[in-house]
Amino acid sequence: MTRSTQLDRTALADVLAYQYHVITRRQAFDRGLTASALRQRLRPGGPWQRLLPGVFLTVTGTPTPDQRDVAALLYAGPDSVLTGPAAVRRWDAPAPGTSFIDVLIPAARQRQSAGFTRIHPTERMPAAPHTAGPIRLAPLDRAAADTARWLTQLGEVRALVATVIQRDLCTPAELAAELRAGPVQGSALLRTAVGDVFTGTRSNPEAGLADLIRRAKIPAPVFNPKLYLGEEFIASPDAWWEAAGVAVEVDSREYHLSPADHERTLARHARMSACGITVLHFTPRQIRTEPQRVIATIRSALAANSRPKVTINTMPAGRPAR
Repeated sequence: MTRSTQLDRTALADVLAYQYHVITRRQAFDRGLTASALRQRLRPGGPWQRLLPGVFLTVTGTPTPDQRDVAALLYAGPDSVLTGPAAVRRWDAPAPGTSFIDVLIPAARQRQSAGFTRIHPTERMPAAPHTAGPIRLAPLDRAAADTARWLTQLGEVRALVATVIQRDLCTPAELAAELRAGPVQGSALLRTAVGDVFTGTRSNPEAGLADLIRRAKIPAPVFNPKLYLGEEFIASPDAWWEAAGVAVEVDSREYHLSPADHERTLARHARMSACGITVLHFTPRQIRTEPQRVIATIRSALAANSRPKVTINTMPAGRPAR
């Protein structure tokens, strides 16, 4: 074995180690692999497999998410960036399931979607993509907004927006800026979900409750206020009618900031009840499947008008803490 062949093998091993055992035809040829050797490796039952046009996996078996992401980027070209659900998941946020990987490329580049890769030419390539080894990600606000624009259900968009904000992965202002900068087409659901955030609803179930209240023409509550007894913090209910002393909690472990928040529900209830507040609890399922019963319960509580005998100070969501 000559020195040059050994260097070629080393170079091939290096790129495969870096790219999770995924390689392009050009990369293989540049490291000394011949066309006939490539065909031999890609033969039926051979050690390599074709993932995308000109992109190969050099091990057998089902490709991993890392290998699929790298293959999509290699196929799309050197300036390409992951976006959509694949990028959202890499930012450690749940995303709607899909078998496709969405990739942004400069608008001037000619490349068609193929296999599991969907190509999205754009004039708005991310200025500073996040890089982790061979993976290039769009910023989370862009990835989440792109995902939202391709969804068709408001509930899914609300859940996505609520999750990335609640986990402190993205701010409402960043999502709003991306909404303004991006295309109008396909943005209606995203605009509604971002608007929910700025009106105080923090999650998809809470937004569903807000929709229900609006449709029933019930006086609008304050969403997610901070309630104080003097200087002492009491709680931050999901909805609050100050004049009637009625609070609503949407009991959902999935959409609250953490599982611990759900576990504190009883303690919040006790603190509010001790101050004379009427506390109503609904689950997301009840809001979806029993809207009339939910509305009737709220109306009855508001009609009772059992305002607390103590003075409750209300700080709307978004105001600086005391």
